[in-house]
Amino acid sequence: GKKMSKSLGNFFTVRDLLDQGVAGEVIRFVMLSTHYSKPMDWTQAKAAEAEKTLRRWAKAAAKANQVVGETENSDQSEAVLTALGNDLNTHSALRGVAIQADYVLNPPQMKNVSQTVFEQETAHKLLNGLRLLGLEGIISRQSEDDPRLGLLATRLDDLRQIAMQSKDFTAVDALKSALVDAGIEVRMTKEGVELVATAGFDPSKLEGLL
Repeated sequence: GKKMSKSLGNFFTVRDLLDQGVAGEVIRFVMLSTHYSKPMDWTQAKAAEAEKTLRRWAKAAAKANQVVGETENSDQSEAVLTALGNDLNTHSALRGVAIQADYVLNPPQMKNVSQTVFEQETAHKLLNGLRLLGLEGIISRQSEDDPRLGLLATRLDDLRQIAMQSKDFTAVDALKSALVDAGIEVRMTKEGVELVATAGFDPSKLEGLL
């Protein structure tokens, strides 16, 4: 994996961050915020900021999905495409997505264009922009809320509490890899466990886990 430098000059990998429970999309977002030719400085502040932005974009993506409905997805995001065409300027591409997310959440009132057409085009552009940047996992996040995820999160948290006492994490690791295999993103923090369905979520793989 791509190594990331910390201010102290020591290196750690994407794998280390994932093992610490940092969401894959957050890592990807922070990487995209830095041009590929520049050194990358991973900080908690950047991760928290990325997390906040992605939550907002997930909300916008859910709304965009409703606006788009069944219409053909043809409106490519020029802002994102142009930025990526310019020596992979991913930082600028993220800005393009941010503007579209804002438009979807708070549509400006259009004078000369049909409001519906404008909102549909913006929704398409946002969804396409997220896909281009490999952030499509957040598109289905809010529509794929399987009621079993809450129960499984509690279960995993309980197993983790027990494991911290016994120092035996076998059961935790087994459940965690079964969830990951089902397309669930497992986020573990001091506050607890959060399970998020990604674009590859397969509900049938949750059978027998509870």
